[in-house]
Amino acid sequence: MATLAPPQAIPEKYQLPPVLSDVSIPNYDPSKSPIDTFKMAVATLVAEAFEEKVEKIYPAVEMGKKGTDFSVAIVRFKKGKPADLEVWAKKVIESFKPSACLLSVHSPDNKFLFFEMNKDSFNYHLLRHITLTSEASLANPSDPTLSYGTTSEGQGKHMLIDFSSPNIAKPFHAGHLRSTIIGTVISNLYEANGWRVTRLNYLGDWGTQYGLLSVGFDKYGDEQELIKDPIHHLFQVYVKINNAKAEQKERLDAGETIPEEEQIHHQAKKVFKDMEDGEPKAIAQWARFRDLSIEKLKGTYAKLNVHFDVYWGESQVSTESMDRATQIVQDKNLTCEDRGALLVDLTKYKMDKAIIRKADGTTIYLTRDLGGLHDKWEKYHFDKHIYVVQAAQTLHFNQLFKTAELMGEPYADKLQHISFGLVKGMSTRKGTVVFLEDIMEEATETMHEQMRSNEAKYAQVEDPLGTSAIIGTTAVKIQDMAGRRINDYDFDIKRCTSFEGDFGPFIQYSHVRLCSVQRKNPNVPVPISVNEIDVSLLNEPKVNDIMYHLATYPQIVKNAYIQSEPSALVTWCFKLSHLVGGAWETVKVAGADEETAKARLFLYIQTRVVLANAMRLLSLTPIERM
Repeated sequence: MATLAPPQAIPEKYQLPPVLSDVSIPNYDPSKSPIDTFKMAVATLVAEAFEEKVEKIYPAVEMGKKGTDFSVAIVRFKKGKPADLEVWAKKVIESFKPSACLLSVHSPDNKFLFFEMNKDSFNYHLLRHITLTSEASLANPSDPTLSYGTTSEGQGKHMLIDFSSPNIAKPFHAGHLRSTIIGTVISNLYEANGWRVTRLNYLGDWGTQYGLLSVGFDKYGDEQELIKDPIHHLFQVYVKINNAKAEQKERLDAGETIPEEEQIHHQAKKVFKDMEDGEPKAIAQWARFRDLSIEKLKGTYAKLNVHFDVYWGESQVSTESMDRATQIVQDKNLTCEDRGALLVDLTKYKMDKAIIRKADGTTIYLTRDLGGLHDKWEKYHFDKHIYVVQAAQTLHFNQLFKTAELMGEPYADKLQHISFGLVKGMSTRKGTVVFLEDIMEEATETMHEQMRSNEAKYAQVEDPLGTSAIIGTTAVKIQDMAGRRINDYDFDIKRCTSFEGDFGPFIQYSHVRLCSVQRKNPNVPVPISVNEIDVSLLNEPKVNDIMYHLATYPQIVKNAYIQSEPSALVTWCFKLSHLVGGAWETVKVAGADEETAKARLFLYIQTRVVLANAMRLLSLTPIERM
């Protein structure tokens, strides 16, 4: 572990008032967000003048309204005619004294108080905080709560998150991709707020379809193709056997007689029944398909910069837990029967009836999910369990959670379904392909072509193909996360690989730009502390815009965490990228006098640090050249 240098003393002119430790205000944490001290200076002044508690005033302090640093609406606390409001405005203005936090206050309409913060002091403390947290994070890389914008509020709590959940023997489709991306970011956000997170991939690896696959492999399978690319080959087999099954059905519907033992549908049901009964041959065939599929999936996840702590699945749910769930719902008179099937009756909760045991005695999703919940609770004793699954499954999760509640399970109030919208039109220029590997391959190829168009820069990239793959992955992920997760969106390979506009490569390009400042200015001394620069030289409006935006980062991370909304972080990254682009031509390091160059270089370095933090929360890999 690295040893941190003690932080240098804060110059007297930048020393802030003591942090109020005896107040309890949501989102007030100056130890994590320096701007909170400046907001509190406003709240304290107004509270004293208005004779109100500071806890009541603080949430009303708004940032950036009408082009000012801070504002407070007088009418939110005081009523009356304009003359009455003017009295309260004057009380604040007359009691105001410039400080290391605030420079001035005015109220042109007596409806709002507008405050100007001490920008030199603000810039000093923000840059100092980013630097110190960056050092702490580097010294303790295993603790994700040390970097700027994070908290430890989830300390001691355990979150189990179930996401991705592809079916074995089938390629990734768009819904699984969305679950994978969103689930990874939510996991990162919880870790950044102090939770211990267990990432669980609950594979679709059980059910009649695997009986059908087994029948298909016996008819169409090829051992060499299976070893070479198990998921692709098994998918081909699955398509063939489904087509054969459909053809048989047409013949049966037309009146043709086919012996039952030759009917694919009955063969598949028999194999699945054998699987449920533990018949060795059926289990061995299925287990081989499962193991080969998981190995292939791990390679796909590695390309996406995604990892799981546990690969589980429907097949892993214990029979005892499923039997237990079935018995409890029967004992509590929650069930009814329909043509031999057992159902949980949730009609009075407007959730319809849900099958818990099929007529032939085999299990179904709800049975396995109820049993699985019990197994997971026994093993993990989680404080929260999140399922990241498409919105179309909302009814199923409502039924699952309500059934767990009616069963009296101790974890029923710890469950959450985080839903998302559909991906529409996920195709490539090569045709209507919906497989993730085809999408990733095309994105990588497109990025590589773009990079090769600039031979000089291309020659400086150590691993062009690896870099292209990272940018391509960024492009696919950002297109997915750019809009609110609950919204459907139209996938467009051209949009996601564009370097112009708000697309993934633009964020990577901004990070590369920020990395290049130090390389392009080798003669400028690199400050390691804010005490080594003159912050008063960072006084351009475009610099203030960047600093102000950096200051909002902790709240953006908090909002994204509370709302499980990756798009909030993506929007923040795009805005920062635009602000950096806007300052690039005028706030230059090259050509400036040494002190100004040092100050600007330090600003760009810290901006890069925060952008990289945000990118990692989004599961992106920041690159230094492209």
